[in-house]
Amino acid sequence: MDSNKELAAVRKEIDALDSKLLELINRRAELAIEVSALKKKDLLGIYDRGRESEVESKIAETNPGPLSSEDVLLIFREIISRCRSFQHQDKVAYLGPAGSFSNQAAFRKFGASSEFFPANSLEDVFEEVHSQRADFGIVPVENSVEGSVGDVLDMLVRWDLDVSAECFERIEHFLLSIDGDVSKVRTVASHPHALGQCKKWIASNLYGVALLETPSTAAAAKIAARDESVAAIASEFSGSIYNLKTIQSYIEDSPRNTTRFVVVGRERPSPSGEDKTSIAFSVKDEPGALHTTFFLPFSESGINLTKIESRPSRDGQWEYVFFADFSGHRDEDFVRDALEKVEANCVFLKVLGSYPAEVPG
Repeated sequence: MDSNKELAAVRKEIDALDSKLLELINRRAELAIEVSALKKKDLLGIYDRGRESEVESKIAETNPGPLSSEDVLLIFREIISRCRSFQHQDKVAYLGPAGSFSNQAAFRKFGASSEFFPANSLEDVFEEVHSQRADFGIVPVENSVEGSVGDVLDMLVRWDLDVSAECFERIEHFLLSIDGDVSKVRTVASHPHALGQCKKWIASNLYGVALLETPSTAAAAKIAARDESVAAIASEFSGSIYNLKTIQSYIEDSPRNTTRFVVVGRERPSPSGEDKTSIAFSVKDEPGALHTTFFLPFSESGINLTKIESRPSRDGQWEYVFFADFSGHRDEDFVRDALEKVEANCVFLKVLGSYPAEVPG
């Protein structure tokens, strides 16, 4: 068989698979409509993150390749998003402007069928959700290079919202401009953190250019879109929004730079089997209080503590507030028992949320 006949045969098989995929996707949409009717009948919430996490885990575990699990999950999340839109179009607030890493995280988490609202500040993200103008908000809570985002931790304590999901975004920096011509670049614009995270590459490849600090990487992309002498350090996602061309990819000094985002909302996810719980608490100012009040009950319950840190209290009632993440769901008996023991002896305790745990990519 000559190459033309082989190509025709392969294309014929692809066409048959596309027809089958179309049939299966539409069948899935029909089932989603049935699910919507059943949820409305039983007054159940629309966004069942536990169920979606279970679906994603099975997909990743059974993926034979050649597509990576990340690629396959992006495809399935979009299908899930489209099907979920039959039930309700999610409204998601994020720290803007459009093209920010928060926008990218929201887009990947909820899919293109959702409606996204850029907020001017992290505080505004919480306000949009609390006022019910948005169903969910997505905020950065910690970065592998910069550490925790203190303001967000404080807001999680202050606002009456629940963490309902988490996701991890690799922070990959691209040098972008209108036409991709590095010889025209006289100024590099970006957020101070991004400039700092790329300083070695800039020093080695763009010696002598002016540096312009902007409120966000997306704001830098907006400037670059208007001026060919300005290159922005921003995400590839941001470049696609502002029609910028890539001068150089992956210019970050640390290839493992990752930001953890959390989704805040008004619903509490049910246990998924692989959950994480986040709490904030304060103990009495006396020797051994942290060990007796927190570490001992968790150790006795066999709970895996994955993170703990402290921050100065903002309202002056306590010296420090501790933030902790651990394995398990607050509705599970062993977690509930441990939390009751902690609450009985601490000054303050708030469960920030129990949600499906994700593994950094």
